[in-house]
Amino acid sequence: MNDFFIVIALQAKEGQEEALRAQLIAVVEPSRRDEGNLRYEMFADRNDPRRFVFVEHWASPEAQHRHHTESEHIRRFNADGAGAVEKIEFLYTLDRLA
Repeated sequence: MNDFFIVIALQAKEGQEEALRAQLIAVVEPSRRDEGNLRYEMFADRNDPRRFVFVEHWASPEAQHRHHTESEHIRRFNADGAGAVEKIEFLYTLDRLA
């Protein structure tokens, strides 16, 4: 099986939570339409309004790489929204075992 998963948490800069939320929400639907995407979900942490978590499932690492490096919506986020990110709290790339 070539498919794999990504779980990533981003923390917004203080005071930029709503701006980051809007920018991240804007990439969800276009990302779901990217070739090789099987699941793309965004979550907000109930206990920390600055934390956003993505769960992604891709048909292959190559499909995820194309999404991350070639898709216009991710380029736009990197240009316009990434400045509201304080840090990536964690990033896991996972292979399904069972």
